[in-house]
Amino acid sequence: MKYIVTFLILLQMLFAQELKIKANSFSADQSKGVSTFSGDVFIKKHSDELNASKVTVYTDKKNKPVKFIAVGDVSFKITTDKGSRYSGKAQKVIYMPKKQEYHFFKDVHLKQLDKKKEIIGEKVILKSKDGKAYAEGIKTEPVIMIFDLGDTGDKK
Repeated sequence: MKYIVTFLILLQMLFAQELKIKANSFSADQSKGVSTFSGDVFIKKHSDELNASKVTVYTDKKNKPVKFIAVGDVSFKITTDKGSRYSGKAQKVIYMPKKQEYHFFKDVHLKQLDKKKEIIGEKVILKSKDGKAYAEGIKTEPVIMIFDLGDTGDKK
């Protein structure tokens, strides 16, 4: 029995996803569940990465992250549950772990690397769980979608 409990603990540690955050400065208000990381912020979770000037992490009463807000020349690499890989940049990114959704705002450039697609817009939502993306432009700037058609043999 003792060995089974030890094995289960080791198994849980093996499959638990580690979130690593590096920054030049850190402040927290545990009573409000808010932690702020500033200056060259780098976040890594499994194969996902995010770089920003500032990241604010909101936690629930159990200290589990419920929302991340990254601002200031945000760049990122994301792999969805279905294995699609994305990279890009935006001025603001909101990530909601429970929904596994990324919301990108202002000057968004999102590239789907495995299918050679690119979305440029002012607001883009990526649902990591099912790999779906949605985009919106603004009145002065439409959404732009770029596809790599490859060599179709059509020379028009």
